[in-house]
Amino acid sequence: MVEQISREWAVGELRSDHLTDNMTLERIDTDLFRSVFVQVEDYSLYGGLVAGQALAAAGATVPEGRVPHSLHGYFLRPGAADLPTVFHVERDRDGRTVSSRRVVAVQQGKVIFNMAASFGQDEGEAMDQHVSAPEIAAPEYLPVHPMRRYPTVEVRAELPTPSGLPQRFWVRATQPLPSDDLVHACALAYVSDLSTGVRISPGLVPMASVDHALWVHHIPRGDEWLLVDLVGQVRVGRRGLYTGSIFTADGRLAATLAQEMLVLRVEDGAKPW
Repeated sequence: MVEQISREWAVGELRSDHLTDNMTLERIDTDLFRSVFVQVEDYSLYGGLVAGQALAAAGATVPEGRVPHSLHGYFLRPGAADLPTVFHVERDRDGRTVSSRRVVAVQQGKVIFNMAASFGQDEGEAMDQHVSAPEIAAPEYLPVHPMRRYPTVEVRAELPTPSGLPQRFWVRATQPLPSDDLVHACALAYVSDLSTGVRISPGLVPMASVDHALWVHHIPRGDEWLLVDLVGQVRVGRRGLYTGSIFTADGRLAATLAQEMLVLRVEDGAKPW
């Protein structure tokens, strides 16, 4: 996923439906990376994309055989989708079993995102799971949920929430992914931020993500169906928190997430706060 690339930026010339194209980074120095794929959009840079790219940059610096098991990131400024992002990795520590990394994502000299991530040895198949996957129809029996901004993934869901975004849905990459744990972990980070429209309180709509945490219990294939189940937890003033679980099709818990977001109140046509 990290390549030595030298070319002019061809902004907006293509809209790739392959997740690895979106995640590919150019290594421009030992611990300095730059995103390769950019495009013109009507929206700011998707948070799940920058988180996945940051994880890819961090993963390119850890010892062989170590895979991500947790990350915590802060969204500091809106990113521009039509500009490359530069990722600077700090190698905080390489212990006997765990590697710790920090990543700062920069556009036009300003930090848009920072992340701390931890990598460890694959713990194998042993797992003591205390949460079950929710009851939901299999993806082949559900309609495709229109999320045109994310052509790299297919989403299938039941009726949308009042916000228009699903809180429980199936998702998978539209194209096959290579057999690389880091690639699939980055795909997991990408989909973990897909639906910030979780309903926390009546009359509120999501505005922007503040921070995002992801704990990876085992790395699933991102090109096979994953079930994302999101639950609104609490709102305090303009900040709301939701948590989520990501399951494989056979009900195994792959990851747990938590995200805090800014919300706006819109009632009876009134302007937001």
